[in-house]
Amino acid sequence: MAVRSIRSRSPVRSEEVFGQELLLPRLPEIYERGGISLQSVQPVYMVSGGITKFAKASPDKDFRYMVKEAFDYAMNDVPGLSLEKIDGSVASYYSDHFTRQLMAGIMVQDYLGLCPKPSRRHEGGGATGGLCFQAAYDEIASGRMDVCVAYGFETMSHVNTWKGNEFIALASDTNFDYPVGGFYTGYYAMMVRRHMHEFGTTVEQMAMVSVKNHGNALHNPWSQYPMAITVEDVRKSEMVAEPLTRLDICVMSDGAAVGILCSEKALEKFKLTDKPVRVTGVGCGTDSMRLADRPHGQVILLPHESESDYKNLKYPGVHSFRGGRMAAKLAYEMAGIKNPVEELDFVELHDAYTSSEIQTYEDLGLCKYGEGGQFIERGHSALEGKIPVNPSGGLLACGHPVGATGLMQAVVAFWQLQGTVGKHFGGDDFLQLKNPRRGLIHSHAGTGTYITCTVLERGF
Repeated sequence: MAVRSIRSRSPVRSEEVFGQELLLPRLPEIYERGGISLQSVQPVYMVSGGITKFAKASPDKDFRYMVKEAFDYAMNDVPGLSLEKIDGSVASYYSDHFTRQLMAGIMVQDYLGLCPKPSRRHEGGGATGGLCFQAAYDEIASGRMDVCVAYGFETMSHVNTWKGNEFIALASDTNFDYPVGGFYTGYYAMMVRRHMHEFGTTVEQMAMVSVKNHGNALHNPWSQYPMAITVEDVRKSEMVAEPLTRLDICVMSDGAAVGILCSEKALEKFKLTDKPVRVTGVGCGTDSMRLADRPHGQVILLPHESESDYKNLKYPGVHSFRGGRMAAKLAYEMAGIKNPVEELDFVELHDAYTSSEIQTYEDLGLCKYGEGGQFIERGHSALEGKIPVNPSGGLLACGHPVGATGLMQAVVAFWQLQGTVGKHFGGDDFLQLKNPRRGLIHSHAGTGTYITCTVLERGF
């Protein structure tokens, strides 16, 4: 199998950002700091995936059983793979509180029959699944493993909704935001209010995201919350934190997801699949926990943008996600993407709120900052639009079992690129895009504190 070379990049670039000179490293420079070059990074492929049906509650299954269900589904799709050929795993779950069990990951490892092979847990709020997928990528790319299983889960139904929201709110500053009644829908309501003030975004445009994603999920049998709704339905649903209504917000869920990654050597040696998907770009960004600590500065530019695009923009403030922009920049650079709208065929992004999908259009460079509302209104993110966003239904409709969510995105993106959506969606291929070659998955934590972007490409 031919290995595509990763293009070389120019050296470090300096920008004046947030009142100080910020060095924005190019990827070769990042790797060279670690004593390796891009040429020595092994190609990484995704060869299988499995998910459980996300649900409000799964009282008949504990977290181990759910992961095993997803794992067995993935293993059945690669008959050439056995437990003996798996080198290790990475575990993903957000909170020990939901399971009331410390070290739950090792219990899953044992239940899957993977002990005593190496494993480690990753946790990073809402980005936990995305971080897990990238950690599995690292295991293969570094040469430490040839086959790695990434598994994630959450059982959020074990507590009442108010207690679940309390646990989620612990992912804010417990010395500052949390004691004064902070909770995440309140944070996102404030952020979108600023977006509306700066850019003229409307509640109707936000509602269009909900209509699109819930409608897509009507054809996704794994989703928790599929339904045909209207903009009026969204606006008339119960107000949670103005302007966000109940249908602007994703729901808590029980669920699990599994992705299997491998090296080119293992792909060929074990003849795992004739439809591998290659991971060609990974990026991660961060930001301060407290929104008030985020100062204004120049926009971190993507290759298709210029400083003149944002001459008078106060950035990021609380209306945009600087960490998301950094994650996108690094992933695009590694994958050689100059213009994401022209070079990506679809995106699965973290739409915990309708507002955050609109904000993320802009962070990913699908449109300019300030144009996210127009992007959805003009149908650009619809299945038949410029670049379909969340064809699966996203978090709004699929649900959000935190540790599994980013991996679920990887699995549905994998199926899209394989062209096997119909096979895995019970024979319904309505959501299968026509000949997709490249997609992006995006995972997001907190108010933008950890964000991952990963580019997947057809490898056959």
